[in-house]
Amino acid sequence: MKVIVNIKTEKEIKENAQKLAKELGVSLSDVLNASLRNFIRMREVRFSNSFRMTKELEDLLMKVEKDIKNKKNISKGFSSFSEADKYLDSL
Repeated sequence: MKVIVNIKTEKEIKENAQKLAKELGVSLSDVLNASLRNFIRMREVRFSNSFRMTKELEDLLMKVEKDIKNKKNISKGFSSFSEADKYLDSL
């Protein structure tokens, strides 16, 4: 038997969640049901204010690390702004 659960959330949160769910091909009800099932199965809720990198940031950092390893796209150190400015003007 299915029941209705009413929750209060901000309008923007609901709209963004519905939009993302639609992009993934599921309903917001499916997302909430999956979250509730996971809560029951794991018997925990996690809240965190720790930093988590996005996939885009991870990809960018991997590219930067590759450039550093290959000594590519790296400029020398500068001791003053004018020295850096001259270097950039020379490029």
